[in-house]
Amino acid sequence: MRVIVALGGNAVLQRQQKPDAHTQVANVAAAVRTLAGLADRHELVITHGNGPQVGLLALESATDHHLTRPYPFDALGAQTQGMIGYWMLQALQNALPGRQVLAMVTQTLVSAVDPAFDDPGKFVGPVYDRDEAAKLAEEYGWTVKQDGDYWRRVVPSPAPQRVVETRLIRRMLGERVIVICAGGGGVPVIRDEHGRLSGVEAVIDKDATASMLAEALECDALLILTDVPRVMRGFGTPAQREIGHTTPHELRALDFPAGSMGPKVEGACRFVETTGDMAAIGRLDQAEQILEGSAGTIVTPNARWPLTSTL
Repeated sequence: MRVIVALGGNAVLQRQQKPDAHTQVANVAAAVRTLAGLADRHELVITHGNGPQVGLLALESATDHHLTRPYPFDALGAQTQGMIGYWMLQALQNALPGRQVLAMVTQTLVSAVDPAFDDPGKFVGPVYDRDEAAKLAEEYGWTVKQDGDYWRRVVPSPAPQRVVETRLIRRMLGERVIVICAGGGGVPVIRDEHGRLSGVEAVIDKDATASMLAEALECDALLILTDVPRVMRGFGTPAQREIGHTTPHELRALDFPAGSMGPKVEGACRFVETTGDMAAIGRLDQAEQILEGSAGTIVTPNARWPLTSTL
């Protein structure tokens, strides 16, 4: 099978962890131990989040007195793609000697008139209490919103239209190369009236990009891997319960938080609706069981995952 895995930001840096390099390298190594099993049996594309990392770099850039102005978010996104991609590249090479692995800095095309530019909603950077977030917002001109029990900076998150390097990724998969790409949703770019690309101030949702890329690459499965075992119906209420096998129609009838589970559900639903193939949401350490249909929330057109005809 051709499988695309979208790793949540917690795979690299968990909430409340200090963003030290050695901590993130250890987290990536743990994630790769799970992914190595998938790569051994399937064609594999890996995408990843970058919210904590890009937010940290943005804060450092904003407070650096040597700079005339902070680095733009497209450049920061490219930096985090290179950094996290390098960690994953090396960990996969160590886990799978002899396999070819490629980490790519990729661009994702967006619309210059996307309404998201007027309504920032993508969480980036560390979490703060309410007072500290308000102080930072006033000092640096940020927009901040509540994220669970904490507050975080938010930036525009336009809808992805296409990964510019899609054809190259497809070619690499044909050579059995494990491809790491579209980190943080990809570097956001627009195309001007002359067809030239330029970066924009935004961070694209990585699950939306993964869903779009999975369709473009004709993947058989999209796995959105995070730190929860399944999507919950009625989350946070006495009536909450796990959702096992389901359909896009059933999921779309429910409400999910816009800043956390909502984009994952939307990405899974769109891929299944467009392709008729399988998407799933679940825990990173259960990736192989999810692909077999015995763990996670499995989304298919008919709420079934027929292993005998698929694997």
